[in-house]
Amino acid sequence: MSLAANEHFAGSPQAGSARALVIGRIARHLALFLSIIAVWELASATQFVDPLILPRPSAIIVALYGMLFVQGNAWYHMGITLWEALAGFVIGSVVGIALAVAAGLSETFRRYISPYVIVLQVIPRIALAPMIIAWLGFGTSPKIAIGALICFFPPFINTLTGLVNTDEDASEMFRSLGASKRQIFFSLMLPNAMPIIMAGLKAAISLALIGAIVGEFISAGEGMGVLMQRYSFALNMAASFAVLVMLTAVGYLLFVAMEEVDEYLVYWRSDARMAAMSRRCAKAWRAD
Repeated sequence: MSLAANEHFAGSPQAGSARALVIGRIARHLALFLSIIAVWELASATQFVDPLILPRPSAIIVALYGMLFVQGNAWYHMGITLWEALAGFVIGSVVGIALAVAAGLSETFRRYISPYVIVLQVIPRIALAPMIIAWLGFGTSPKIAIGALICFFPPFINTLTGLVNTDEDASEMFRSLGASKRQIFFSLMLPNAMPIIMAGLKAAISLALIGAIVGEFISAGEGMGVLMQRYSFALNMAASFAVLVMLTAVGYLLFVAMEEVDEYLVYWRSDARMAAMSRRCAKAWRAD
């Protein structure tokens, strides 16, 4: 589409109605959210709901502001928890994907490793946390190990599922053209599996944060889990909810970041990204 056509479409009634639709949808969601907050505030202020169960949103905001900008202690603890979660995510995902690739390429290896992976999955891994802490001590290492253990399975099973479900007709075509196993893997099997691999990684990034918090609950001297315990034991529920809000925000940002990575790597699912990549390849080809 030409620039003039784009400008015409941007100023067309269809574009205006689309913008109005988006604004209306945002306004409805915002109105619903503010209504819930107002009812919550009123119920807590009038003692209709015990503040120990649901503290007032205004008190949560005050506690959140204090932890972030007055005492400033939340930044340090958040950094500890974020490091534990990201390290656990990277280790668990790399090990899971590596084992899945090996299992996907070798039926013999897949047959031998599958029972052990299934046993690892059905074990309540949270129950292993005290043992892991006993093995690795009381630093950040056991929290990273717990996070890696929890987020291992989604990347493994998604990668393996994507690799073993490659289209047989496409595989036969590659082989008939004389493609090597390396070419079949990188040009057919891996691209075919990438969408489901990224789905597993998006699930794992959330689980890694959960693993870090669980490890901090059991034994830690720093981290957001420690803050949550301190405020809960002191019955400072507004501060406890403030910690929960921060953890929710961090989890959401991690998930959005993984969504962006997914959008970048699996570009062929988006027409705009596919067109941009085609233009880039054409430009590189002309330069050569």
